[in-house]
Amino acid sequence: MLKEYSTDLHIHTCLSPCAELDLSPREIIQRAKKERLDIIAITDHNTAQNVRVIMDLGEQQGVKVIPGMEVQTREEIHLLTLFPDWASAAAWDEEVYRHLPPLANNPEIFGDQPVVDEEGNIIKFEERLLLNSLDLSLEEVKLRVAEHRGVTIPSHFNKGAFSLISQLGLIPEELELEALEIFRQSLDRDPPGIAAGTLSIPTILSSDAHRLEDIGSAYTVFLLAEASLEELRLAFRSQRGRRIVKKVDSGVTVL
Repeated sequence: MLKEYSTDLHIHTCLSPCAELDLSPREIIQRAKKERLDIIAITDHNTAQNVRVIMDLGEQQGVKVIPGMEVQTREEIHLLTLFPDWASAAAWDEEVYRHLPPLANNPEIFGDQPVVDEEGNIIKFEERLLLNSLDLSLEEVKLRVAEHRGVTIPSHFNKGAFSLISQLGLIPEELELEALEIFRQSLDRDPPGIAAGTLSIPTILSSDAHRLEDIGSAYTVFLLAEASLEELRLAFRSQRGRRIVKKVDSGVTVL
């Protein structure tokens, strides 16, 4: 039986240096439950080190946690990379680390990068700067993510920085993207050079939460048989009855 799942596929933890330190695993799951989210994805910048513990907590609390990462490509494009299970995400995490420049983080400039346990107790600090571009292109990232059975979704694709439109000025057709994430602040206007309703690629809305209170402030409702990445892929393709039902921003249905 198909049912609706409220889904926020872009949430950072305290490990992202640009995110607030109160984004601990337990607080994230509690906030997701408060906002009545069924599925969330954890997508820290260029790392998945805080993902596994949140997946475990989500399983205990009835929130499906899709393991993911927000990658920054050589072109300075942000991409959501989502995976079906922890093993795939962990393999991608190791690969990304090999392609991340070996530059040290300066917490006074960029912020701390703590790897934490479920209560938010610090296990270690990631010393390599996560806010950086990999030495991989957009095409290379998408190909390698697919090899790990993952999905690539351009983050805030029409934002004025770190996006497909800001960096390339277009959506490359040859990428055969499954979905695009919309930049929330652009909802009242068309993306540059793209008229509303002309996109052939399905779009999603998510919070891009860098603060605890942001979680669930924007989300997408899917009609699915179960909470899984494969079901989301079917919904992107509108296959077997699965589909995107609506997108919600600050309690208002949009697009």
